[in-house]
Amino acid sequence: MDFLKVSSKSSPASVAGAIAGMVKDGVPVNLQAVGAGAVNQAIKAVAIARGFLIPVGVDISIAPTFSDVLIDGSPRTAIRIAVYVHRVQAQGLSLEVDSYEVGVKEPELTEQR
Repeated sequence: MDFLKVSSKSSPASVAGAIAGMVKDGVPVNLQAVGAGAVNQAIKAVAIARGFLIPVGVDISIAPTFSDVLIDGSPRTAIRIAVYVHRVQAQGLSLEVDSYEVGVKEPELTEQR
């Protein structure tokens, strides 16, 4: 599984653009961050990406996990963040959300009256 590696020096807007582009292309999105600063940038990027995606009817949520990684031969603990995609449809005053994982065939749209 590939990861977008986020550092404390990563631009949240740039990472957000990568997340949004991958979501729109149907590519699974996973982030990896090592250290508090990197995790901070990753979370800001997810928040910004939500702002890019919600106007086009897509929302995202995340699930963080710990992972042991080797960096320059030293063991470190990384935070891996899985991004989940949800299609959002406004209907009247209520909001309907259908969840699906990227990379899995998307449910067909049906018109509701």
